Amino acid sequence: MADPAELHEGPPADPTAPPTVFEVNDLSVLYSGFRAVKDVDIKIGKNEITAFIGPSGCGKTTVLRCFNRMNDLIEGAVVEGELKYHGIDLYDKEINPVEVRRRIGMVFQKPNPFPKSIFDNVAYGPKLAGIKKKSELDEIVEKALRGAAIWDEVKDRLHKSGLGLSGGQQQRLCIARALAVNPEVILMDEPCSALDPIATGRIEDLMEEIKQDYTIIIVTHNMQQAARVSDRCAFFTTEVSETSDIRTGLLVEFDATEKMFSNPSDVRTENYVTGRFG
Repeated sequence: MADPAELHEGPPADPTAPPTVFEVNDLSVLYSGFRAVKDVDIKIGKNEITAFIGPSGCGKTTVLRCFNRMNDLIEGAVVEGELKYHGIDLYDKEINPVEVRRRIGMVFQKPNPFPKSIFDNVAYGPKLAGIKKKSELDEIVEKALRGAAIWDEVKDRLHKSGLGLSGGQQQRLCIARALAVNPEVILMDEPCSALDPIATGRIEDLMEEIKQDYTIIIVTHNMQQAARVSDRCAFFTTEVSETSDIRTGLLVEFDATEKMFSNPSDVRTENYVTGRFG
């Protein structure tokens, strides 16, 4: 896989817009022939937080999983259209999906630390990448835990199980685990849905801090969270087939978050963000 640093991007159409990390054109995802989501066209900007919002079953997580080829792991899944990462087609046959997932990390809805020590949770990825030197691993683990704003809480218990942490701490540990392999992008699939308001606030503060170094895409059902943390928003909804009850997700609107919540272009977006449906 080519190094994105070696790719030359043209100037964005909007001189105030950040460089484009992902360009998605006419993306559809099918599961065993069923079209789960269609017609997705978006651009993800560098060092921005992009939120995917919409009702359940509209394809938010399905689209999110396209960005690091997690749908490859689902039997019968087919991705159509174009998804470019720094101008490189992520679904080209020459692309190594393992390398894709190193560059594009993921944090899941439910905290899922390994049944290992806090240290070994964070060191797992670097060890797989061939790093064996203890001093180097120590440095990587501390940097990642500091990056996830949890170092001060765990520095004296690094060799105790990560399963002994609170839910919010476990989720920050999972974020540290993602940071440890030095990704450029972090995908977050409803990372706060299983957390209390205080832990949620810490994760949101953390997202604001780390977006200086990472590009973040988050799926959330929480409208207030999307409004608080994201720079841009993509609103998805479902379309019911005229011949059956089958629902297909589709992208309705993609814009700056402030505009989406104050002056959306589509009445369906307005109805959703104002709570009239969804």
